[in-house]
Amino acid sequence: MAKAQVTVPLDIPDVRVLKTEMNQDGELIITIESTKIGTTCRVCGGWISKSHGHADWVTVRHLPVFGRPTYLRYRPKRYQCQACEGQPTTVQKLEWHDPYSRSSYGYEEHLLLQLVGSTVRDVSVKERIAYDAVLGTLERRIETEVDWSQWDELDELGMDEIALKKGQRDYVTIVTARLQGERIVLLGVLPDRQKDVVVAFLRSIPQRLSETIRTVCCDMYEGYSEAVRAELPQAKIVVDRFHVTRHYHQAADQLRQSELKRLKKELPAEAYQALKGNMWAFRKQPDELTSEERRVLHKLFQHAPQLKHAYALRQQLTAIFDQDLPKAQGQKKIRSWMQRVRQSGLKCFDPFLKTLERWWEEITHYFEDRSNSGFVEGLNNKLKVLKRRCYGIFNREHLFQRIYLDLEGYRLFAWQPPDMA
Repeated sequence: MAKAQVTVPLDIPDVRVLKTEMNQDGELIITIESTKIGTTCRVCGGWISKSHGHADWVTVRHLPVFGRPTYLRYRPKRYQCQACEGQPTTVQKLEWHDPYSRSSYGYEEHLLLQLVGSTVRDVSVKERIAYDAVLGTLERRIETEVDWSQWDELDELGMDEIALKKGQRDYVTIVTARLQGERIVLLGVLPDRQKDVVVAFLRSIPQRLSETIRTVCCDMYEGYSEAVRAELPQAKIVVDRFHVTRHYHQAADQLRQSELKRLKKELPAEAYQALKGNMWAFRKQPDELTSEERRVLHKLFQHAPQLKHAYALRQQLTAIFDQDLPKAQGQKKIRSWMQRVRQSGLKCFDPFLKTLERWWEEITHYFEDRSNSGFVEGLNNKLKVLKRRCYGIFNREHLFQRIYLDLEGYRLFAWQPPDMA
């Protein structure tokens, strides 16, 4: 009985299918020939069309068909230049294949799509091709630095550092932008976070784009802020709210730790044991607490009333940042909160109060349009997953390629219906 067959478009320009067969391994082999006449001379660059036979047979991997590995087999045409001395020959270059690759462009895009959220090793195994073939596709097709020509404006920049090696101060700075429409794009992976490095990068931004940057979100690191003030004087520096929150949360948590040391000495073992689980209960927002966590906090605050006061002050400041306030009103409320802290007699917030004074404008700029680098923090979480997935990426250019691919891969390589493309 004859097997049912279907016809699918090859979607390759200027080729004719000569034969389709299946080898003993179940792989689909499609023999084709180019219908394109002529090519560009490799010596003079002129167009040549005098035929001079064919080059050797070439077999390249193409997009799978119904799950089967598929290969295209063809003999590139050769043409001779009549204008150059010695009449050299040139092999015809095709739009769908790089002569230095064993894969068609279509299959390379398929590999890159498979790499989004995956590893080179995993794609190599799943596609049954060499590890170096996948890595070579990544290196050929994905740039290692930003292409500024693709944007008309940048709007909002984010800067943050990540450690390439866990537990070591081997930092790189990730520079991103949040464009209109909330799209996040990667601009750079800098070798460290020193001011001169950041300045050099900011100077590399074309003037037409640097003039469109209105906000830069970063943490409280002077290397970032000084570089931005020097190179982007029109931009408003906003210290990320999440970094501010971490500072005053840590201040309250340090008091919790010191109080627990005291209580461990003073309370009977059974009473101290009843405070088990207090750390996560204390760090959570009140509306996220379970009934058991509320009970633990209640007992803790009975034994440590100062801690209860610190917890309340912590939540009051969070509530201020949660409100949609004009900048002047936000500043007034924070000043009032600072006064209550000083009147409380609590010392745990003293370093944070100094931080507030030092970065006052940059922190309270948040209230102007509620800019924050939440998009940077979200990317950092993606980077942590990427590093774990790839068992670390220590080459800065490779890191740029992998971040770029994770951010842009679906948009660039996933199939879309014609009306959505």
